[in-house]
Formats: sequence, C-alpha cells, structure tokens
Amino acid sequence: MKKWKIGAALTVAAAVLAPLAFGNGPEAGAQSVQSPTRESFIEDPVAPRYQPAAYDLTIVMFSDYQCPYCRKVHPVLEQALAEDKKIRVIYRDWPIFGAASTTAARLAIASKWQNKHSAFHDQLMRMPGKLSDHSIRHAADLAGVNWDRLQADLKTHGTEIDALITRNSRQAASLGLQGTPGFIIGSYLIPGGLDLGTLREVIREARANPNGPPKQADGSAAERPAL
Repeated sequence: MKKWKIGAALTVAAAVLAPLAFGNGPEAGAQSVQSPTRESFIEDPVAPRYQPAAYDLTIVMFSDYQCPYCRKVHPVLEQALAEDKKIRVIYRDWPIFGAASTTAARLAIASKWQNKHSAFHDQLMRMPGKLSDHSIRHAADLAGVNWDRLQADLKTHGTEIDALITRNSRQAASLGLQGTPGFIIGSYLIPGGLDLGTLREVIREARANPNGPPKQADGSAAERPAL
C-alpha cells in the first residue's frame, strides 16, 4: 500500500482523511461505512488490543504479518504508543498474503488468552522474509509464548478466531481498503503506511476533530493548507 507523507495525508482531508459515517445515518464522507456500526469496529470482544486505562483515542489497524509495509509501520506505531499513553489499538488481522499469514494471524490471536499478544505480535512483525512454520515458532519462543498452551487455546477458540478473521475481511472490504496496512484513527480512515511525523499529525487531527474535518457552510470538508 502507498505510504502517506505528512503534506499529502493532511491536505486531502476531504478524501483520504474523510469522516467515517457508521451505521445508516445521513452523514457520509468520501470514505464511509454505511452498514457496520462503530462499535463493531472498535469493540469486538475477540480482537486483540492494547488498552491503557486512560485512553482517549482508538486506532484500529488492519494488517498482515507478511506485508512489507505493515512491517515498516510497526516501529512507527510502537514509537507513537511509547510517546502517547492515551492511545488504544485494536488489532484486526487481515491475512491476505497466503497460508503462512493465516497461520500467523490465528496463532497471534490465540496468544491473547495467555496475555502474550503484544510480545508475539512484535516478534512476528520483526521476522524477515516470508514466514514459515519454523519462523512463526521462533517468533513465539522469542516472545515467551507457551507453545503447548497456545495450541490448546487455538483448539478451544478456533471457531471464534476464524469468525474474527472473516469479520475483519468483511470490514476491510466495507471500508474500501485495497490492501494492508489500513488504519482507522479516531474518525479518520488512512489506507496505507505512515511515517512518524504524519502519524503524530493525524493523531492530533483526530483528537481535535473527533467527528471528522471541520465543515464549511455548504457542508463540505474545509480545506487545509499544505504543511
């Protein structure tokens, strides 16, 4: 997916950074969600999450562990989370790069039942090249995942995990995403990777305008000057 730089991302507020209209309400931006509700994206009980106690902004990330742009944006998001302790992240695994991606996604989700998702997710994103059974197991070992417990949780929760991945795929399609990564940051849709400067700006924008870009008198999104 295309990587958005700071000027490009924030000067297309009426398009790429359009407000997401959840549900069947009358307001719909250029990137809108007409059927799923907001809660279906951010409150899925099965989706792994990083959730500080006092968060005031939610980022939903659609990703694949073999996607090179997802791997590039991973340290960017990690740095943003280290700087800002009020961001929650909902991880939406969308394995579109083949069988190994699906295997990694299913195991990563299963690891949440032993409270190892953050560590396992980090190690999977750091794995070079194409994933294999060996490299996925290696990532689990580096993350301190109990492999026997992981396999047991995968067996116990396999139906829930597969249903989540199906929901993730449908939601990505409903957003019009063409590939990974993709983000919902507050009420803004970002299709593609971000550098740290752009991510910081989008976070500020999302907090300042939780319902999307400010509107002009005619109802259209106000234009922003180039940064």
